[in-house]
Amino acid sequence: MVIETEVLVPDIGDFAGVEVIEVLVSPGQLIEVEDSLVTLESDKATMEIPSPHAGEVKRVAVRVGDKMAEGDLLLVMEVSQAAVEEAPGGDVPAPAAEEVEAVQAPAPAASLPEDGRAPGEKPPRQEPVLFRPSDAPPNKGHASPSVRRFARELGVDLLAVRGSGPKGRVTRGDVQEFVKRTLAAGSADAAAGALRVAALPEVDFTRFGETEEHPLGRIKRISGNHLSACWLNIPHVTQFDEADITALEAFRQEQKAEAARREIKLTFLPFLMKACVGALRQIPEFNTSLSADGERLIHKRYFHIGVAVDTPQGLVVPVIRDVDRKGIFELAGELAEVSSLARAGKLSPAQLQGGCFSISSLGGIGGTAFTPIVNAPEVAILGVSRSAMKPVWDGAAFAPRLMLPLSLSYDHRVIDGAQAARFTTLLATLLGDLRHLLL
Repeated sequence: MVIETEVLVPDIGDFAGVEVIEVLVSPGQLIEVEDSLVTLESDKATMEIPSPHAGEVKRVAVRVGDKMAEGDLLLVMEVSQAAVEEAPGGDVPAPAAEEVEAVQAPAPAASLPEDGRAPGEKPPRQEPVLFRPSDAPPNKGHASPSVRRFARELGVDLLAVRGSGPKGRVTRGDVQEFVKRTLAAGSADAAAGALRVAALPEVDFTRFGETEEHPLGRIKRISGNHLSACWLNIPHVTQFDEADITALEAFRQEQKAEAARREIKLTFLPFLMKACVGALRQIPEFNTSLSADGERLIHKRYFHIGVAVDTPQGLVVPVIRDVDRKGIFELAGELAEVSSLARAGKLSPAQLQGGCFSISSLGGIGGTAFTPIVNAPEVAILGVSRSAMKPVWDGAAFAPRLMLPLSLSYDHRVIDGAQAARFTTLLATLLGDLRHLLL
């Protein structure tokens, strides 16, 4: 039996508004399982969406330039019913929300319902309400593609709307009611004198001389919005310190031959990542995130480190997972791999998520100190500048030591100055002698 089935955007991580940059199929085309359907470009990565079935494309629902999110309709295919049922997670396509409501709507009862309604009177519609993670509905943001499209047009996050349809499904009316409630709340905030940031004045630079314009890269545009939000919402403080890495650098040089044998470039960064994990273990407040309501501190039992990578398109921060479980050579190899993918613009969404703590290293370029911006929802970020040989007093005389500048920016709502000073002091101790990591 041949049926028509919808192909939706699969799980692409915590991304919404992902742009379609290529449509790779057309109506009437025969495709196989895993054939690429469209190419999406997320904030910092490009991904192809494969077909979950084999069959004939009947209708393509997207065009180049459309913005997509998980669950949006890509196309309609004609496939065998057996193939759909046998596919992983495959089911016969569910009817639309309107069809479900029509089938399940009960006939008016002759007697008064338990809630006291008159015969034939429709039940009161449940108003959508904002919810916290603790009382989130089981099917978060469950809605038909048309409702998702309507919500995107209005700028509504479906995860913030409780659905009144069957099984918690969000309907068009739920989205409209949510917008009304949000506008009402916004008016109250304005009346109460809510904070507004003044826009910078627009300047006509041609008045002063010849100019030319170049478009800002996509990554810089998107990253700029995130950085602005982090800077405006997080009270930043930066703690500066130095670490004596003379012995560590000597050890790294000794391991270069082994690294070359493994065809790995051994930089200083893997050692720094291991030292950061050691410091995070001993001062766990730095391995946390503040809850959305600002009332709770979420402690993480894993150690995923984000590493800023300079690419031709702009700065990206891929995440190296489970740093505590990996050796120096393994970390060096993984860093080389993700750096290459970052520069090619081929990082997946999963490789950009889940970080606990970030490192921004400018040591290969120069500088003595800087103030990195905390990468929310993390609560701290470490910046390192170029190491330099300096005379250091050892109690009896000045000795030449290789000193590494540290710049630790942190969220002052979570971390206080004393904790920050303890963190950089501990980090300097670990970098000075990695044997402390074994204690």
